[in-house]
Amino acid sequence: MNPVVSVLFLFFLATLNNKVLSIRTVSSGTCDPTNQPDPLSFRWDQITVLINGYSEHRIPLLQSIAATYSASPLVSSVLVLWGNPSTPTEILSQLSRNLSLSSSLGTASIFLVRQSTSSLNARFIPRSSIRTHAVLICDDDVEIDRESFEFAFRVWQSNSDRLIGTFVRSHDVDLSRREWIYTVHPDKYSIVLTKFMILKSTYLWRYTCGGGAAMAETRRMVEEMRNCEDILMNFVVAEETNAGPVMVGAERVRDWGDARNENDHGGEGLGSRISEVGLSSRRGEHRKRRGRCIREFHRVLGRMPLRYSYGKVVDSVGEQGLCQKGAKLVFCDQYK
Repeated sequence: MNPVVSVLFLFFLATLNNKVLSIRTVSSGTCDPTNQPDPLSFRWDQITVLINGYSEHRIPLLQSIAATYSASPLVSSVLVLWGNPSTPTEILSQLSRNLSLSSSLGTASIFLVRQSTSSLNARFIPRSSIRTHAVLICDDDVEIDRESFEFAFRVWQSNSDRLIGTFVRSHDVDLSRREWIYTVHPDKYSIVLTKFMILKSTYLWRYTCGGGAAMAETRRMVEEMRNCEDILMNFVVAEETNAGPVMVGAERVRDWGDARNENDHGGEGLGSRISEVGLSSRRGEHRKRRGRCIREFHRVLGRMPLRYSYGKVVDSVGEQGLCQKGAKLVFCDQYK
């Protein structure tokens, strides 16, 4: 079937179920204010989900993740941002058909956006279809339970100027080398990862369209290194708020792309295929590259806006005392 005819046919099928699903490309004039909707019309009670997709190996998992978000009444729409320009149209057409079925069963529409570039900067394009103040940026290999997702959104509603997330890292100074590094601290953090990041939609505009020549230079670095778009967004938000991000607890989160996953079924299973295509699959090299990003962003922008945060927000607080129940010591408020 001709690709154009195929897309039109899929559009027709989706509208039969009153769920519009389409393959769209990024329009020109992204930073033209006249192309943006009035923020006063945006909703506070719902969130737009942007899922980054690239690897064809991850398509089955991506479909499942998109369907989960679509089923939540708190979600306004789900945009699957496909950033691999070399993916054949036939594969994307099949993905479109599958997402159409998921969309018809959920409460939120799913849109497949085929991007013209693989740049990670495209994750933060201020799209005219976004009509909510809150936006979730997430990966196609991270599954989070619905309760934890909705709790994270409620936390954002009380801290709408901050970045909210479940995966955090930190910047620090290597005193021996006298340079910034990217690391993990057990008791503090300053960076939320785009594995799961909730932010205010106006920050998309600040990232993509603001900051003048210095910000344009840092975006060029992101393209060259194919990394660090999340670190740069943390710079943007910290500069605006002079505050660190907020980490939220989650009941069930599965990060299929983490290189620490053990291979299943002799290395032929889903986990092994997904993790080996992730940016962080080479952990040492990955960390060094992200440390370089922090140093370069600091050099170009002329300041270090990142701020530390401590602790995390949880959805329930129970007794911490231990009681003996049967032959085991358990938390006293744990009945079974």
